[in-house]
Amino acid sequence: EDAAGRYISPFHDIPIHADAGKNVFNMVVEVPRWTNAKMEIATKEPLNPIKQDVKKGKLRYVANVFPHKGYIWNYGAIPQTWEDPGHKDENTGCCGDNDPIDVCEIGSKVCSRGEVIKVKVLGTLALIDEGETDWKIIAINIEDPEADSYNDINDVRRLKPGYLEATVDWFRRYKVPDGKPENQFAFNGDFKDKDFAVNVIKGTHEHWKALMAKKTDGGEINCTNLTVTDSPFCCSQDCAKATVDAAPPCKAANPIPPEVDKWFYYEKN
Repeated sequence: EDAAGRYISPFHDIPIHADAGKNVFNMVVEVPRWTNAKMEIATKEPLNPIKQDVKKGKLRYVANVFPHKGYIWNYGAIPQTWEDPGHKDENTGCCGDNDPIDVCEIGSKVCSRGEVIKVKVLGTLALIDEGETDWKIIAINIEDPEADSYNDINDVRRLKPGYLEATVDWFRRYKVPDGKPENQFAFNGDFKDKDFAVNVIKGTHEHWKALMAKKTDGGEINCTNLTVTDSPFCCSQDCAKATVDAAPPCKAANPIPPEVDKWFYYEKN
């Protein structure tokens, strides 16, 4: 729900920009820093709630690959963006991963799941995840006490030494404990600057607009929304309420399995 208590989709109804003139974007926090539960906007469900990913019938947690504990940033997505799996990225040569664009927020506050924060974009990393382009935007909460000191990717390198290298290391190795190979990157794992990142976000916003206008086939993506008035998928509050009312009741959270706190060690390739 929004501040007025109206139903919304966190994927489609939160504006991409908090301040377009200053390139300040909205970010939906899916995973607070240091936590392990792989929570994400459920793109294929009506109104796209934030839910924990399930694999082979089990709730999914990311492993702790030494020396990392859970996610090392507040992790989430920029709404009204979509990495089109039918579009081959000219920079990476791979198609999109069918999700909103991901954000790693590097501020000092540990955010809450579902929180919507305003972020300043600083750069991006191009992860190639199982053959798909999966951009990782590096950003900082504009309310962070040090936000004014960060204006581009080199500021992160200068003021938070080791953080960008740790970010590459995290994304390279986080699936290895699940028996998968290390992830690969475009540009040899080098970060691109703010201007490049903003252009990538704008491109994914255009793909989202085509999706919402039914100019692109989104497959199983659920486009139901309440605010994109020129979209054929726009529905009423009554329709949204019926969707919410039909959902199964929320039960007590499952306890976190003790193995989630295990640390994995292995020699880097």
